[in-house]
Amino acid sequence: MFASLAYAAAGAPGGAAGAQGGLVQLVMPIVLMFAVFYFLLIRPQQKRAKQHRAMLNALQKGDHVLTSGGLLGRIVDVENDILTLDLGDTKVRVPRGYVSGTYDPKALDKVAAESPAEGK
Repeated sequence: MFASLAYAAAGAPGGAAGAQGGLVQLVMPIVLMFAVFYFLLIRPQQKRAKQHRAMLNALQKGDHVLTSGGLLGRIVDVENDILTLDLGDTKVRVPRGYVSGTYDPKALDKVAAESPAEGK
């Protein structure tokens, strides 16, 4: 019974075109999945990395930064890829790559003043 179905399918006109159509149907979902991954995951990550590199290259003396370790400080010296941060009573040297972002100290003070004190 199965053999007769196979012979019938092979003898149909346009058998070679049907095989190519099947190949397109197999490859198309893979191409669509790659396109979705590219536009939803890969491209935005590359864009964020490019912005982060630009921010790191633009760092200069006097900028207020947040390190990946959670330290908030002001840059007081820049030597190639080493930044000296003033943390208040202490100065710390960190590599430029450990800076995760910049912040505005005035805005941070304003937010701290507006939020109610926890635990009181």
